[in-house]
Amino acid sequence: MRVGLLTREYPPDVYGGAGVHVEFLARELRSLTELDVHCWGEGGAGGVVRHRPWSSLDGANDALRTFSVDLSIAAALEGRELVHSHTWYANLAGHLGKLQHGIPHVVTAHSLEPLRPWKAEQLGGGYALSSWAERTAIEAADAVIAVSGAMREDILTCYPALDPAKVRVVHNGIDTALYRPDHGTDVLDRIGVDAGRPYVLFVGRITRQKGVPQLMRAVRDIDPAAQVVLCAGAPDTPEIDREFRELFQELSAVREGVHWIPQMLPRPDVIQLLTHAAVFVCPSVYEPLGIVNLEAMACGTAVVASRVGGIPEVVDDGTTGVLVPVDDDFEAGLARALDALIADPDTARRMGEAGRTCAVREFGWDAVARRTVQLYEEVLKAG
Repeated sequence: MRVGLLTREYPPDVYGGAGVHVEFLARELRSLTELDVHCWGEGGAGGVVRHRPWSSLDGANDALRTFSVDLSIAAALEGRELVHSHTWYANLAGHLGKLQHGIPHVVTAHSLEPLRPWKAEQLGGGYALSSWAERTAIEAADAVIAVSGAMREDILTCYPALDPAKVRVVHNGIDTALYRPDHGTDVLDRIGVDAGRPYVLFVGRITRQKGVPQLMRAVRDIDPAAQVVLCAGAPDTPEIDREFRELFQELSAVREGVHWIPQMLPRPDVIQLLTHAAVFVCPSVYEPLGIVNLEAMACGTAVVASRVGGIPEVVDDGTTGVLVPVDDDFEAGLARALDALIADPDTARRMGEAGRTCAVREFGWDAVARRTVQLYEEVLKAG
């Protein structure tokens, strides 16, 4: 089976959960299919073809630049039997490839543009284009993969013209041989984190979706003995970057031990930070699944997360972590949940152990790949 996997992010250029998903899915699919990955970037080798926006569009709206990459990818799909696209950045390439080459198109929906209206801050008028591309591709797809049951419901709500029988749930996965506890402290020492004091850890992009401003306000008044470590980068817009920097300065002025790491850390560094955290926090206001929660669980760390989207399908409230409703009391609820686990390290440890067990048992990438290939086979047979 000759498959084209289409994505914006692919190593070494991975900055979000969709990129992590594609990286590990591709690794497993290579033993099950004849796979080519088409992604953004320069050059390419070893079954990876990289495409860049047209130079004539330098300085143009990002959505238009994305469409130029999609055209390049679609032109390069000759000989593929099926294409599988991830995120709106590649959905149009999959749709055009389907039409041009007469092959099935499978879409994995990691998020939905109608549920991310703040993207208009980043894309301006391009938000209308990204929304059009996503809708066009999803409604015409031969199959749509939702990364959670909650995501499936969102897809059918946003796109009621879509046949529900085409939408299948295949959860994200985690490599628990890679993501496992690392009890070294060299990374903590280098960053300046005091290994003798508990710390709350956030890992994610600076974006409205991830609830970063709410988190910055929530941790102002948590236990003063706790440190706060923010692995936060890739701001969506200059405006939210400025907002974050102002909140960081305000937070640093009222408590000690606030550490901000703005650059993307190597994966081994993140794993060590996850391992030593007293609690990992995921304050997203919109999250189809939240693969970073799986990463924390695999490293044996308790999770405090918002009760939205697919997160409850990963974090078992009271067993592997604590879920906080996103309501008018959200920030105070986050603070209470964090304080409770900081004050009770035995409970946090038990939750971390249960999280590791759950990640190993239920979320292996090999199983994700097998379910994905099974869907490919069904689509090809139906065609």
